[in-house]
Amino acid sequence: MRKPYVILIGSASGIGKSTVASELARELNIKHLIETDFIREIVRGIIGPDYAPALHKSSFDAYTTLRDKERFRNNNIESLICAGFEEHASFVIPAVEKVIERAVADSDDVTIEGVHLLPGLLDIEKFEENASIHFFVLSAEENVHKERFVKRAMEVKRGGKHLEYFRENRVIHDYLVRKAREHDVPVINNDDIRCTIKRMLSFIRENCAEVTLQHPVERLGEVIDIIIKRHGGRIVDVSYPIPGFSQPLKREVNVYDPVEAERFLKRLNESPKRKRDLERLYTLSDNIHSHRICAPDPESLQEILNELKEKGLIYREEN
Repeated sequence: MRKPYVILIGSASGIGKSTVASELARELNIKHLIETDFIREIVRGIIGPDYAPALHKSSFDAYTTLRDKERFRNNNIESLICAGFEEHASFVIPAVEKVIERAVADSDDVTIEGVHLLPGLLDIEKFEENASIHFFVLSAEENVHKERFVKRAMEVKRGGKHLEYFRENRVIHDYLVRKAREHDVPVINNDDIRCTIKRMLSFIRENCAEVTLQHPVERLGEVIDIIIKRHGGRIVDVSYPIPGFSQPLKREVNVYDPVEAERFLKRLNESPKRKRDLERLYTLSDNIHSHRICAPDPESLQEILNELKEKGLIYREEN
């Protein structure tokens, strides 16, 4: 039997996680969609403000209740905001894990979204044996985040004072992204919802293939354009068959974000030494290397393979 889906989507307020969670749940036909804000309200009814003052504040101003502010006197306000946010989330996480336990026990698919899903606090490893669990953190550039934050605040009638806390929410955004990268949780730049869903599906669905390419470093941009930009795919790893070695030189890369891929290419072209090192590796393997690539659906995977072939990038043994 298929393991139940447990999809976790975290982000700061105003990034668009509720919209993404709703669309992803619809795509995967998941009927249970839960916001951690609702779970927080239940926990608040059990634990009073005298025992957990941070819990009874919002995630962005929980730091005002910390008893040990002196500890942060020599640090900056960002450290204080993050400490308050983490304490606030720590009261919600145990209840989130109970929801996951119940869903797994009942073999029910569930999507959970909310700011409280902090990588490092949430123990997803204990569910991996019995569930197909996928954790994502959404991000956005600051100007995009601010525009969405203001729009959301006005739509849900949280203007005025709520809008004054964009800075704190941006600190939480950066903290979530940093913790996600520390714990190998995919960070998805939510620039366009259609692209966001495709990138997430490339992790969730097992539409993967091994492909062997042959091309010089100069054509690496074409490969990235076809797999990542055009079809929302993901390059999981790269293997170089080096003469004289019984096993290929293999490295996990997990490239899926077009912006990060562009930054990599830019750094490569701006650093002669880095480019020479990669060219030397390509030369040792006669420009031949293999990738495991994953796509959001079988059709996208086939389109990737077709385009790589049409561009003459796939290795042919007779060459």
